[in-house]
Amino acid sequence: MASILDQYEEEFTRTSTGKPAVRSTAQDIGLPGYVDARLEDETPIFSRVKLNYKCYNNTSVCWNNILVLALSTNCLVRVEVETQQATEIELPSPVTDRVHQIFLDPTGKHLLISLGSQENYYVSLGTSARKPKNIAKLKGHLIDSVGWNWQNANEKTTGAILLGTNKGLIFETELTQFDDSRFFQGNVDLYLKQLFKLFNLGRERAEPVTGLQFDRMPCSDLSVYRYYILVTTPGRLYQFIGTVSTSADPPMFTPLFQQYESGADHPQFLELPGNFGYSDLHLFFPKFRQPALTFAWLTGPGIYYGNIDVTGSAGPNSVMSSSKLIPYPKDIDEQKVHPIGMALTEFHMLVLYSDRTRAICSLNEQMILDDVIPDRFGRMLGIRKDPIRGTIWAFSSQVVFFYKVCRESRDVWQMYLEKGDFEVAKKYCQDSRFNLEKVLIKQAEHLFEIGKYEESAAMYAQTQNSFEEVALKFIKLSNKEPLQTFIIEKLSSLRPQDKTQMTMLVTWIVELFLNTLGRLKEQGQDETYEYESTQEKFRKFMASMRIKECITLNRTVIYDLISSHGDIEDLVFFAHLMKDYERVINHHFHHENYRGALECLIKQPDIELYYKFSPVLMQHLPRETVDAWIRVGKQLDPKKLIPALVQYDHLRNIDQGNEAIRYLETCIQKFENRDSAIHNYLLALYAKFQPDHLMTYLQLQGEDPDEICYDVKYALRLCTECNHHRACVHVYSLMGLYEEAVDMALTVDVELAKQQANKPAEDDLELRKKLWLRIARHVVEEEKDIKRAMEFLHECDLLKIEDVLPFFPDFVTIDHFKDAIVSSLQEYNQHIESLKIEMEEATQSAEEIRREIQSFRNKYSLVKAEDKCSVCTYPLMSRAFYLFPCGHKFHMDCLIAEVLPTLPTSKKSQVESLQRKLAEMEGSPAHNRAPGGPEKAAKDMDVQTKLHDLVSSECIFCGDFMIRCIDKQFVEEEKWSIIVSEWE
Repeated sequence: MASILDQYEEEFTRTSTGKPAVRSTAQDIGLPGYVDARLEDETPIFSRVKLNYKCYNNTSVCWNNILVLALSTNCLVRVEVETQQATEIELPSPVTDRVHQIFLDPTGKHLLISLGSQENYYVSLGTSARKPKNIAKLKGHLIDSVGWNWQNANEKTTGAILLGTNKGLIFETELTQFDDSRFFQGNVDLYLKQLFKLFNLGRERAEPVTGLQFDRMPCSDLSVYRYYILVTTPGRLYQFIGTVSTSADPPMFTPLFQQYESGADHPQFLELPGNFGYSDLHLFFPKFRQPALTFAWLTGPGIYYGNIDVTGSAGPNSVMSSSKLIPYPKDIDEQKVHPIGMALTEFHMLVLYSDRTRAICSLNEQMILDDVIPDRFGRMLGIRKDPIRGTIWAFSSQVVFFYKVCRESRDVWQMYLEKGDFEVAKKYCQDSRFNLEKVLIKQAEHLFEIGKYEESAAMYAQTQNSFEEVALKFIKLSNKEPLQTFIIEKLSSLRPQDKTQMTMLVTWIVELFLNTLGRLKEQGQDETYEYESTQEKFRKFMASMRIKECITLNRTVIYDLISSHGDIEDLVFFAHLMKDYERVINHHFHHENYRGALECLIKQPDIELYYKFSPVLMQHLPRETVDAWIRVGKQLDPKKLIPALVQYDHLRNIDQGNEAIRYLETCIQKFENRDSAIHNYLLALYAKFQPDHLMTYLQLQGEDPDEICYDVKYALRLCTECNHHRACVHVYSLMGLYEEAVDMALTVDVELAKQQANKPAEDDLELRKKLWLRIARHVVEEEKDIKRAMEFLHECDLLKIEDVLPFFPDFVTIDHFKDAIVSSLQEYNQHIESLKIEMEEATQSAEEIRREIQSFRNKYSLVKAEDKCSVCTYPLMSRAFYLFPCGHKFHMDCLIAEVLPTLPTSKKSQVESLQRKLAEMEGSPAHNRAPGGPEKAAKDMDVQTKLHDLVSSECIFCGDFMIRCIDKQFVEEEKWSIIVSEWE
């Protein structure tokens, strides 16, 4: 016998290669417009595949890809669909017994078996043994339904579960596996508690519990869990709702049922007439452990179907909403055939009959499948759906069928569309642009019919309908806002490469906005909220990134369009948007709105516009303009602003010159500008408008020619023209024209002249004396102040009484300068006495020197053979050497090498020249052969004497040479890097 997967793959390959479904899409057909063309028949939603497994009775279940079949031999077969592994499980029951029901939990790990003999077994499919364990406490009970715990994640235990029997009893228990190797074996059921009896509700006889489902509900109280429990009998559907404490001991559902058992509350139930002795209850879960969405109850008159609503909107005692009874499809021969079972999917219910399977859509109650089972396969026994994997299994006494689900939601959109639920319809046709187009068009038409033109326009824009057709439809309306909305939405759907279409639509939208604004303005509503709101929308539209890129390339058209409507405000806004600040400023100038022009200039980033428009602004708003310049700071070039600075009328507006001075002062003091043009112009403004600041500026510039930023000659000419004599004196002094400075200072102040007379260099005594004589002559001849002229003799040491006397007039008496003559004679006497003392000291020094020379003639020192040079430490007698009175000894070449680097350049060249002469004389052959004569010896001695005088005038260790070398580095700079690298 082939495996299940082999049979499935074989059948699936055969069916899939038979007639492949090809569904046309918008991408295949092209845009705009669609053609609803199906080239071949579509694959049905439900297709049956036969698997060659036999089972017995209504005993087959599949959860989590675990298929369990009950065979006619009272043997269970567990099949793992994915791995193709099949395992047989033998039941410890007599051959005459039969399996009543089998129940598999959602994880596929726990199996509950109920036998016709009212024996019940538990099999833990998570263990390798998989040996059935008898549930002793359930003996005598026939289990018809099990409510599994969907929140349980433990593979070793089922958690708290509910059991429904054929006698209307509801039990709570928990089943667990135990180890057979233990000596004392535990019970499979940890506990068993009867919770409720359905026949206590007034029924004369007990009815079997055919369905049990429970799940958790949301609850704001974190200390309790809230549950709903659905219980069905052949003719009734009960609802039990209550809370369970999170810390409650098992059985956990006892408090929930006690409120109904004690009569405090009655369970809400629904009773349908005409039951046929059994029923089937199913919940649909979108995903494992997610809340259930819908329920379906298969009963006598039909399928009771609805939504699970745990929000409380259905009432405090109900979780079912939007419920309806779906009748069973009628047969052609009008014979009433009872269904056997049912499987619930998201949108369909598969109802199983003895000879066929019918699929009913839960949305429109239409039958979409009538799958007749051939007689050779036997009578159908049951149908099961795996809630985890979504697979559907049907079985007869001969075979097992697998129903493959293919795109179940393919036609759901159309059903919701017919109901008018457009949003849900769009949700289920996202994979088909063609179907989505139909929904959008239908919704747009519906909105247009009910007068919601704005929403209709937005919806039409999402469709591929003819643009012209839709536009004409909205043009007929008196209100143009829907048309505007349609064009804007259509514009947003264009691709970046559709530049022509985008330009046309943008231009149209601008025209519509301008028409609306113009109409409101004509009606006098330009200050209303409607006008402001429309204008704000218009400006937001223009400022959006995509629209801005489009209108940037067509700005001339937009300018002309706005200008034709006379909308100055929006024209200015558009110019701002295009960063066409030059146009905006020119507009303000044209309307003499200089303050608005300045505000626009400040907000824009183009520096060149400052140079262009500042001359005009400086004439009307000098202070504000200068403030704007200062805020911009160093980005501005002050030289380019000079045309603006010179554009002033000092007679009409005196502030212009002062503001120009303020800006130039800021450039110099704060921005440290050293441009001569700026300084020269500031100097000119000082000379014309603020002469009291002129000298302050000149003094701040200092007297160092290299640090002065202005042109000195220009400053002299400017100050001369403006008759600023003090400034002229300062400039003359800077130029070194001290005579002119003194002459100019004498026209101002004698004290100023005296300051200028002291400025020449101290060694230039002749010039200083000449300047002081000019001052003295001016005082004597011009001011006739003899006494003050005499005071100059004390202020300047260079002046004598005989220098000043020629300036005195003939009528001056000796009383005016008697003291000066006496003082001068006393100074001469003191000078003669000091000269005598100096001569005596010189005579004594000469005598002392002669005595020392005489003593040195008889002084000698001993040189030993082992003496060494004080520099190179080699034997001293090896070559020519020097011996100093202090006892230090040096080789001649060593001494020269030490002294030579410290000598001035002139003496250094003399030493090198003398060394070359000595080398030439000693190395010449003629010198060695020729007998020595008095002239030759004298010449050699003269060269050596000069060399000795230059290099051996003092000991390098004891004389001034060592003092001069006190700041010499121990390591020379050229050797520093080498030594550092060695230390590293």
